Amino acid sequence: MVDNRKIGGKIISRGSCVGKALLSKKPISFLGGVDPDTGTIIDEHSDIRGESIKDKILIFPRGKGSSVGSYVILQIKKNGVAPKGIINEKAEVIVAIGAVIAEIPMLEMRSLEIFDFDGHTNLRFAEEEIKLIKDGEMIKLNATGHQRLSGYIEVLNGNGNGNG
Repeated sequence: MVDNRKIGGKIISRGSCVGKALLSKKPISFLGGVDPDTGTIIDEHSDIRGESIKDKILIFPRGKGSSVGSYVILQIKKNGVAPKGIINEKAEVIVAIGAVIAEIPMLEMRSLEIFDFDGHTNLRFAEEEIKLIKDGEMIKLNATGHQRLSGYIEVLNGNGNGNG
């Protein structure tokens, strides 16, 4: 039985990818918060400190910090330690520019599908029925549509191809 769930989002940077979700409840600063050589979260206040963003789909509320963060995202990509994709509640300019110049697919969640984190580090989206993306769960980020509001996240079954 296929039990895929799709959650709509606004396209910020085009592309698509499949990977494991890495969830943070807190905003991320790429300048000083992520080691550009290893892709490891080094911010001492981060709830995902010590985690590698390499090849993950990084989900966090929004970016923070210096505009240099856009170039740090590009450097992380050049170093081969970037996330496969980025999903934000609110795409602010630093992360959005970084994703575009590094060619990392990125979605902003539609206003009716708002980040609501619970104590179990699950990501909850409001509207319709509650959808959950669990940390480490295989998801597909699709930001390839022709219209800005045609992006989506698809939660895949265990093997990452949607077929269980």
